[in-house]
This record gives sequence, C-alpha cells and structure tokens, in this order.
Amino acid sequence: MENKYPVADLIANRRTIRKFKEENIPNEVLNELLQVASWAPNHKLKEPWRFIVYSGDGSKALGNIIYEVASNGRNMKKNPEEMKKYFSSIPTHILVVMPEDPQPLIKEEDYAAVCALIQNFQLAAWERGIGVFWKSDAYLTLPSFREAVGVLPGEKIVAILHVGYPEMIPNSRPRTSVEEKITLINSDK
Repeated sequence: MENKYPVADLIANRRTIRKFKEENIPNEVLNELLQVASWAPNHKLKEPWRFIVYSGDGSKALGNIIYEVASNGRNMKKNPEEMKKYFSSIPTHILVVMPEDPQPLIKEEDYAAVCALIQNFQLAAWERGIGVFWKSDAYLTLPSFREAVGVLPGEKIVAILHVGYPEMIPNSRPRTSVEEKITLINSDK
C-alpha cells in the first residue's frame, strides 16, 4: 500500500512478526524505542506504564518461568516444553505493566494510553527493521506468573511484546474498507 505520507506507509506496511533471527537487539536501541514510544498521549502526563525487559539470557530465564507456570497450571492450551523453547528462542521480551486505578474511567484512560504506547513502539521498531508480536495471553493474569516476574498487587500486565529482527516478513492481509465502518451524521451527501 502506498500513501502520501511516510507515517501512513509505516502504519500500513508494519507486520506482526512471529519468527525472529537469533541476533540480539542492543539495549541502547531498546531504550531509544521505548523513549520514543513514551510520547503516547496520556491524561495529565501520568505516563502509566513500566517495562520488564528480558533480553539475551533473560529470554531463557523467562522461558523457564513460562515452563514452570505452564507445568503447574490447569487448562494451559500449549505444551509447556514447546512454550519454553519458543520463548527462549526470541531475542527480547517486554512486559508492559500499568497501575490499575480503582476508578473505572481512569483505569480505561490509562489502558488506552498504554495501548497507544505499544503501537508507537511497534511503529518505531518497524522503522528500524525490528519486528514485534504483541500478545496478551491468559497466563499473564496468573498469580504465579505475576509473582515470578515481579508484577506488584495493583498492577496489570497489559501485554508481552516479543521483539527481534524478523526471520520472515508475512504478506499483508486484506482489511475491510473503512467506508463500511463509518456512520456519517450531518453529512452533505
């Protein structure tokens, strides 16, 4: 898809990456990407996010945590050994964590801000040739997983981002025309 604006091309051409090269992403690059992403709009500049980053040997440590949680959990859909192998093969994982405000409106505003940050991160990463897989699996809510990764009471894991240089970039999939999603009120037509 070609657009008039570079950001439009970046948005339209970004892909979810599921297979990554083994090459690690330098910490400085991750920090730069997270810094750029932090320009996401957020009410009262609360910046309601923090990050737990597993990189290099840390990815293997996260793979071990996943294995333990999956082995001890009921109703896990995937084989614990396969999950461990998959997580250990990805160069970097970022847990994106937010405080859970007891006020529903503030909680929603904070969640929206964190999601905007994640999209900013994906776009900034894609521009640098780095792929991201944004996941929000059920195990992220398990007390055993939360405790193992250092998520505190009153916090929510919004997503786990798998990050690395793409081994393969998938083709785009068709999107529904936006005209099918718009309801115009007070239109001249």
